[in-house]
Amino acid sequence: MSLAAVLAAAIVAGRIAERAALADLRRSANSTLALQVAAFRTEMQKQGSLPLALASDPEIAAVVGASPDPALIARVDDRLAEIARASGAAVIYVIRRDGTAVAASNAGEPGSFVGAVYAFRPYFQQALAEGAGRQFALGTVSGRPGLYLSRRVAGPDGRTGVVVVKVEFDAIEDAWRDSWTKGGETVMVTDPRGIVLMASEPAWRFGTMRPVPDEERRLIRERLEFGAAPLSPLPLYPSSDGSGLVRVGSGAQPARLALPLDAPIPGTTWRLHTLTRIGVAVARERVQAQVIAGLAVGLACLGLAEIVGRRRRLRDSLAEAAARRTELEERVRARTQALTEANQKLKAEIAERRRAEADRQRLGRELAHAGRLAALGQFAASMAHEINQPLAAIRSYADNAGILIQRGRLPEAAENLSAVGRLTERIAGLTRQLKGFARKASGRRDPVALVSVVRASLEVVEGRLSGIDLALALPEPSPYVLGEGPRLEQVVVNLVQNALDAVAGAKNPRIAVTVRVTGERAVLEVGDNGGGLPDGGGQVFDAFFTTKANGLGLGLAISRGIVEDSGGTLSAGASPEGGALFRVDLPLAPAGAGGPPASTGAAA
Repeated sequence: MSLAAVLAAAIVAGRIAERAALADLRRSANSTLALQVAAFRTEMQKQGSLPLALASDPEIAAVVGASPDPALIARVDDRLAEIARASGAAVIYVIRRDGTAVAASNAGEPGSFVGAVYAFRPYFQQALAEGAGRQFALGTVSGRPGLYLSRRVAGPDGRTGVVVVKVEFDAIEDAWRDSWTKGGETVMVTDPRGIVLMASEPAWRFGTMRPVPDEERRLIRERLEFGAAPLSPLPLYPSSDGSGLVRVGSGAQPARLALPLDAPIPGTTWRLHTLTRIGVAVARERVQAQVIAGLAVGLACLGLAEIVGRRRRLRDSLAEAAARRTELEERVRARTQALTEANQKLKAEIAERRRAEADRQRLGRELAHAGRLAALGQFAASMAHEINQPLAAIRSYADNAGILIQRGRLPEAAENLSAVGRLTERIAGLTRQLKGFARKASGRRDPVALVSVVRASLEVVEGRLSGIDLALALPEPSPYVLGEGPRLEQVVVNLVQNALDAVAGAKNPRIAVTVRVTGERAVLEVGDNGGGLPDGGGQVFDAFFTTKANGLGLGLAISRGIVEDSGGTLSAGASPEGGALFRVDLPLAPAGAGGPPASTGAAA
C-alpha cells in the first residue's frame, strides 16, 4: 500500500511539474516569438518605402516611355546598382507595360534581368492595376527566393510601367539556422496558403502546413512562384494527449516533441511560426518532481510506521526535501526574473520604436512644410521677374501716350492707353497665379488661340524689338490648344525675352517666331542667331541655372512646368539661324471643346 501511494504521488507530481515547466516554456517561447516578429518586421520596413521613392524619379519614369535614350537607360542602370548596394536590396529593375525589363541594377552582369519578360508575375499585374504590389517567389533568372515589392511608374508620354525591388532574407535565415543548429527554436514564415517561404531548417523551405488544392498548385506552377518545389507537407503531427504539442519527424530519426506558436507579421499577410523543443528541461523537471514527491510520501509512510524509533531520520529526510524544494523555487524565481527582464526589454524596444515613428512623422511634416515654403518663394521670385516685363511696357506706353496727347494725336494715344489696360490685366493675371499657388491650382484647361497668345506676348516686349529683324510665321485661322491663356503668354514672353538677350550685341540680330500644325499637335518655335546654348543646353531648364549676370534662372524651369501642365513639351536645341531654338509642342483642342476643329492642316 505504501508503494502504491509513492507511485501515485510521483505520477501526480510529475504531471504537475511538467505542466508548470511547459507553462514557463510557453511564456519564454512567446517572448522569443515577439522578438522574432519585431526583428523580421524591422527588416521589411527597411525596404518598404524604396519602391515608392523610385517610382517618383523622373529618369526612371522616362525609361518606360516609347524609345528611351540608350544613354538614359545606362544612367538608370548605374543608379539602380548604386541604390541596390546602399540599401541592401538583391536587385532593382524597371519593367515596361508589356512586361519587359528595360533597366536593372544587374545590367551587364551574367544573369541580367534586362530583356526578361515578367508580365505573368502577380506583383507586376497588381502594381499596374492597383498602384502597388508584392509577391514572394523564386527568381526566374537567378533561381533565388525573395520578396518582390513593386510600384507603378507613370511615364512622361502617358505610358506606364513598374519598378520592382527584390529583397532577400539570407541574413535572417542564416541567423535562424545558426540558432537552430545549436539547439534553439525552429523558425519559419508562411503565407496565407500555409506554404513555408523561409525556414531555419533548409529542407522545410516551400513545404506546406496544410494540403494545397490542385487548382492552387496549377496557378503556382503557371506563375513560377516556387520553381519545381513539390510543396510537400511538413513532418508535423499533433500530439495525441491534447496538450497542444506536436511531434516533429525527420526521416529515420525518432520524432521529437515541440511547442508550436505563431503570430501575424504586421503589415503583411504572413505568419511567423516557432517550434520550441520539449526536451531535457521538461523531463528533468518532471523527474525531479517525481523524486521529491516519492521521497516525501515514502518518508511520510516510513515515519508513520516507525514514528517511535526513526523520528530523527524522518527529520533529516524532511530537511533534505525542503532543501530540494528551496532549490527548485530558486530556479523558478531565476527563470521568472529572466522572463521579466526580457519582457521589460521588449517593452522598452516597443516604446523606442514608437518614439522613432513619431519623430519620423514629425520630420516628414516639417520637410513637407519647408518644401512648400521653398516652392512658394521660388514662384514669388519668378512672378516678380515676370511682372517687371509688363511694367516696363506700361511705362513705355504711358510715356508715348503723353507725347501723343500733347501732339493732339488722340486716336493713337487711346490705342496706347488700351495697351496699358491689357498689360494691367496681364499683371493682375500674374498676381492671381501667385495667390492661386498659395491656395492650390484648379488645373482647368480651356481652348486658347495660339496665334492670339503669341501676338499678346509680343505686345509685352514690343519696346525691345526696335532694331530687331522679327520674322513671324503665324497661320490664319489660328490653331486652338488647351491651356490657360495668361500662363501660355508667360511662356512665350519668357522665350522671346531670352532670344532678345541672346541677340544683344549681334551684328544683324534676328528672331524667328513660327506657329504650325503637325498632325494632332500645334508647334510653336522661337529661334535666334545669338551665341547658342551653353554645353548643348543640358542645364537650361534647371531651376536657378542662368548665364545672365542679373538673371534668376527661373524662367525656363517655370515655362517647362506650364507647358507640361497643358499636356505638352518644351525642348531646346540649335537654331538654323545659328543660335538657340526653343520648341513648344502642345495638343490641339478637340473639336466641340469651344474652338475650331482639332485638325487645321499644316502651316509654315
